[in-house]
Amino acid sequence: MSLTLKVWRQKNGKSEGNFETYSLDGISPDMSFLEMFDVLNEKLVSENKEPIAFDHDCREGICGTCSMYINGRPHGPLKGVTTCQLHMRSFQDGDTIVVEPWRAAAFPVVKDLVVDRTSFDRIISAGGFVSINTGNARDANSLPIPKESADEAFMSAACIGCGACVAACKNSSAMLFTSAKVSQLSLLPQGQAERKIRAEKMVAQMDSEGFGACTNTGACSAECPKEISLDNIARLNREYLGSKITSSLV
Repeated sequence: MSLTLKVWRQKNGKSEGNFETYSLDGISPDMSFLEMFDVLNEKLVSENKEPIAFDHDCREGICGTCSMYINGRPHGPLKGVTTCQLHMRSFQDGDTIVVEPWRAAAFPVVKDLVVDRTSFDRIISAGGFVSINTGNARDANSLPIPKESADEAFMSAACIGCGACVAACKNSSAMLFTSAKVSQLSLLPQGQAERKIRAEKMVAQMDSEGFGACTNTGACSAECPKEISLDNIARLNREYLGSKITSSLV
């Protein structure tokens, strides 16, 4: 395959960026999108040019670091896959592919396609955990949990924190991410002790990070590589309302 790539290049968060155009030949349709970028970077290095900075880690659709905006869609044209799971057979020979970083004030650009997503970490630190000292680990089946609740919690916990929901939202809202992290604990017995303040703290942190309000258009769920349901946002709204009614926070 022969491809034309228009890639966003930006030295750092304070400098202005621009698109640079590259031509690639001999790309195998069986390559992943990141492997194609490896080939591009090898070419740039051989030409004594600076390679393109992009995030990657597991390359198995688990870590959530491969954040790229490809032809106007987070993670590219396929539904339910991350960038590292996207293969070049999803494109045609001679295609022009435009690649950008996530565009959100809460995700400042570090360099090229790399953005700082530690705002997600701070939301988790605000309440997305169970801090109660429970002593030794209990047997796996000692706490009775309805299968429906366990399944819903598992589906929520599948969120990998990649930020595609923020990138897809015209308001750069983090409601889908935050609601998934609230849901996975509110549905299980282990998360009940701090349930009343968890949503309140995490939403407050989300707002302080500069994420926008939910648009209710569903773009976040539609572009989520793990297909996290919008039901989580409805649950977060209920959890947050219940928390504010009985709030002990000032």
